[in-house]
Amino acid sequence: MSGALARRRFLALGGGLALSGGLTACASPLATGLSGAQPDTADVIYWNLFTGGDGANMVLMEDAFRKAHPGLSVEATILGWGNPYYTKLALATASGTPPDVGIAHLSRLPLLAAAGLLEPVEDAGVGELGITADKFTPAAWHKATVGGTVYAVPLDTHPFVLFSHTDLARKAGLLDATGAGLKPMKDGAAFTDALKAMKDAGAQYGAVMSTTADPATCWRYFSMIYSGIAGPVVTDSGTRIAVDDDAAESTFAFMQSLTAGGLMPKSLTGSGVNALFSTGKAGFLFDGEWQIPTYRAVKGFHFNVTPFPALLGPKPVAYADSHSLVIPRSGKRSAARTAHAALFIRSLLDNSATWAHGGHVPAWLSTQRSKAFLDQSPQRNYVQAAFNAVYDPVAWYTGAGSDFQNTVGATVIEVIAGQIKPKAAVAQLRSDLKRYTTARPPVTIG
Repeated sequence: MSGALARRRFLALGGGLALSGGLTACASPLATGLSGAQPDTADVIYWNLFTGGDGANMVLMEDAFRKAHPGLSVEATILGWGNPYYTKLALATASGTPPDVGIAHLSRLPLLAAAGLLEPVEDAGVGELGITADKFTPAAWHKATVGGTVYAVPLDTHPFVLFSHTDLARKAGLLDATGAGLKPMKDGAAFTDALKAMKDAGAQYGAVMSTTADPATCWRYFSMIYSGIAGPVVTDSGTRIAVDDDAAESTFAFMQSLTAGGLMPKSLTGSGVNALFSTGKAGFLFDGEWQIPTYRAVKGFHFNVTPFPALLGPKPVAYADSHSLVIPRSGKRSAARTAHAALFIRSLLDNSATWAHGGHVPAWLSTQRSKAFLDQSPQRNYVQAAFNAVYDPVAWYTGAGSDFQNTVGATVIEVIAGQIKPKAAVAQLRSDLKRYTTARPPVTIG
């Protein structure tokens, strides 16, 4: 399928994305692009989806670029997280007037690349600026590569990790000789024993996790455990169900063993998680590292963050995604603008220790090994998770904020709540996946 045809069909079907969010803000770069005018209000037009603490950190990084390159200007536009962002990025790119640089989750990259919406980063001259494979976390760089071509520059890895309540862990005898880290846990049985020890130390629950109305978190939890003993749940670019029934049943059974035994609640909202963990009523928390700023803000609260140990398989696995920097395709972009885009990308990498304050592990190894990052705690404690990262399976319907995560995660919620037995949950998982694997994809990935 040609790039032009792929883009048209991608858009005709919504690109596998919900066309929510609307096309508002008539004076925005998006509206300008759709009207046919090339946005050139700055030397670098940059789109991202960061608000809150991440947004504040990104502004600092943008300012660092402006300071280092006083003759160049950057116009940053923040769009709605998830499907609205990706739909608008696709529409603007297909209209021929995209931003010069955009943020993309690596889990979304295969679809964007297959639709012909991205420039290979090599064509932007990033290699001449030292942006090469050997300088990045291998798992992230591999995920940035589609069909042998690199379409993104990884900015970070943000893994699903294990938070621990330090004071409870000390009381439970779970701290190592340094008094800061956890003693090694070699398997699921040792992990279960650690949850029991937390409860015996006075916690109401050994561990907590957001489950109620949070299918994405539940999908991450399932994927992390299942990936330790089996491959992707779908293969062949998302057209074939590849679930290992025994592995899936074992995963569901392990999840239920923690809730049925009272070590974890069967249902819990995000606010309930925060209340229980921060007040010492839960020993562990299963969540993304992006929650670090939330708990850092709790006065007098001491916690640590580490990768999950191996649970059902022989080696630890970390479910993860990555923010990356992409250059949307444009036949109108000048060589000068392309060069400015490459400079901007390199600057963000060089300043990614600032980005790490939000909890993310820098993908740029020189930052990852720098004093500016290694002085950050607990961020330095779970770097290995970035090297053990497993991403969403490659398909047009997977990725950050996707309906796929919500659909599969809904079945996991039922398992955790004890509403369905593991064997029946496997059949339901297959049913969940069938609706996607049998749908006609907007583009061919591969």
